[in-house]
Amino acid sequence: MDEMKPSGPGTCTEAGKSRMAAVIDIGATAVRMDIAEIVHDGGIRRLESLRKPVALGKDTFTTGRIGQETIGRCIEVLKGFQSVMREYGITDNSQVLAVATSSVREAANADSFRDRVIVATGIRLRIIDEAEQNRLTFLAAQEVFALKPDLAKASVLFAEVGGGSTELFLLRQGRVAFSNAYQLGTLRMRETLETSLAPSERVRRILGQHIGRATETMKRDVPPVAGPVLVAMSGDAQFAASKMSSDWPERALLTLDIKTFSAFADKVIPLAADKLVKRFKLSFEEAETLGPGLFAYVILCRTFAVETILIPKTTFRDGLLREIASERSWNDAFAEEVVRQAMLLGEKYAIDEKHARFVADMSVRLFRVLQSEFHLDPRHELILRVAALLHEVGGYISNRSHHKHSMYLIQNSTLFGLSREDVRLAALIARYHRRALPSLNHPEFAALDRDTRITVSKKAAILRVADALDRNHLQLAGNPRIELTKDEMMITIDGAEDLTLERLALKEKGLLFEDIYGLKVVLREGRGAGEGRPHA
Repeated sequence: MDEMKPSGPGTCTEAGKSRMAAVIDIGATAVRMDIAEIVHDGGIRRLESLRKPVALGKDTFTTGRIGQETIGRCIEVLKGFQSVMREYGITDNSQVLAVATSSVREAANADSFRDRVIVATGIRLRIIDEAEQNRLTFLAAQEVFALKPDLAKASVLFAEVGGGSTELFLLRQGRVAFSNAYQLGTLRMRETLETSLAPSERVRRILGQHIGRATETMKRDVPPVAGPVLVAMSGDAQFAASKMSSDWPERALLTLDIKTFSAFADKVIPLAADKLVKRFKLSFEEAETLGPGLFAYVILCRTFAVETILIPKTTFRDGLLREIASERSWNDAFAEEVVRQAMLLGEKYAIDEKHARFVADMSVRLFRVLQSEFHLDPRHELILRVAALLHEVGGYISNRSHHKHSMYLIQNSTLFGLSREDVRLAALIARYHRRALPSLNHPEFAALDRDTRITVSKKAAILRVADALDRNHLQLAGNPRIELTKDEMMITIDGAEDLTLERLALKEKGLLFEDIYGLKVVLREGRGAGEGRPHA
C-alpha cells in the first residue's frame, strides 16, 4: 500500500470523508490502471495497480490506424478493469480519469476509437497532447522532489522514454527551464530496426545512430546545463532498477551512477525479445521495448554528460492521481509555473509588465466574484489569467489591430502545461480584449462549438472590464471593492482622484459584460476621493 500527498488544495468533496478513485493510462504497449483512496487529510493511498498488454502503438506506428482487433482487446481490458473497480466501490464514471497518449493521438481513427470506448464502457476517454502529458509528468515529479528535497537546488532533467515518444523537461531550482516531447519511442525504434532488415550484429549500431540523432536535437533545444541529474520515469527504467537492487522500498528513489546503469543495459540490449521473456519472465510486449528504452537512457546520459541517474517508482499515473485528488483543478505550484512561463513569453514581446500584471490580477478578482453566481469553471481562471498577461503581445508586431496579432502570437506559441486547446482559448480571449465583440463572422470564433464560444465570451467580457480599469496604464484602480447587486456590478476605488478615462473605457468595453452577465458595470470613487458617487 502506497501513500503520497497531492500538491493541490482540498482534495475531498466532504470534510472528514475519503473517496475512491481510479486512473487509467492507455499507452503504446499496455493499458494501466491504479486504484486509490483519496483520504480526508489530502493524502492518496494507492490500493492496487494493474497492467494489461495491448499493442496500440504497434498498430499506429506501422499502419497509422488502430486495428479493430486491437480496439476490441482494449475494450475487453477496460471492461475487466471495471469489474475490479466495482469491487472497490467505484461505480460512477466521475470517479474515473482515463487518458490516452501518442499511440491513440496519432492514429487516424483516434476519434472513432474514443467513441467506441465510451459506447462500450461509459468511460469518457481524454486524448491528451504533449503539453498536457508534460503537465501531468510535472505533477508526478513533485513527489520526486518531496522524496529528495535537495533536488530543488539542482538542475534536474526528467525523461520518460515511452512507446511512442520521449517527454523531456528541465527544472532548475524547481522551475521549468524547458519542456518538449520528441518522437523517440521504443516502439518507433523497434519499427526502425525491423524496417532496416539489418543483421543482428549491426542492430546496436543502427539503434545507436537513430537514438543519437534524436538526442543531439534535444541537446540543441535544451538550454545549456552542466552535469544535470537525470530522473528516468518509465517502466523500462523501473524494471532495470528492480533487477539492480533487490531491496527497493516502495515510493523510494534509487540512485545509480551511469556506469552501473550502462553495464546492466549492455547485458540487455543484445538479447532478442524471446530471450528476455524467458530470462526475466516479461510479457513479449515488455521485452520488445526494454532494450531500446534502456539504450535511449544511456545515450541521453552521454549526450548531457549525466553522471547520476535517479529512478523513482513514481509514474505518469501519479500525476493523474494528483489531478483527480484535487478535483481536476490546477494546483498552485502548476499555476505559478504557467504564469511564470507566460511572463517570459510576454517579456520576449516587450509587453508593459505592470499593466499586464494589473489586468491579470484584476481579471482574477472579477472572475472569483462572479464564479459561484455564474458557474464559471475553476480551470478557466488560469486560462483567463494567461490571456490577460499576454493580451498586448501583438503590439510587438504593430499597434494597429494589435488584438489580432496577439491572438496569432499566443496561438502559435508553446506555453508549458497548457494544451493546444487551452492555448487556443487564451488566444481568442486576448483577441477580444478590445474592438469587435465575439462574432460568428470571425472564422476562429465560428469554428468553436457552442459551449466553447460561450466560454470565450464570458472570459473576454471580464478581460475587457479589467483592461478598461487601467486605461491609462498607471494602475490607479488598485485594490478595488467589488460588489454584485441584482442589476449591477459596483466597483469602488478608494483614494482615486480622477477616473474619467476609466469610465470612458468602461462605457466602450462594458457592453459585452452587460450582455453576457446581465449586470451594468458601475465605477465610483470611494473614501478620500470626490463625493463617492457611483457612475455608470
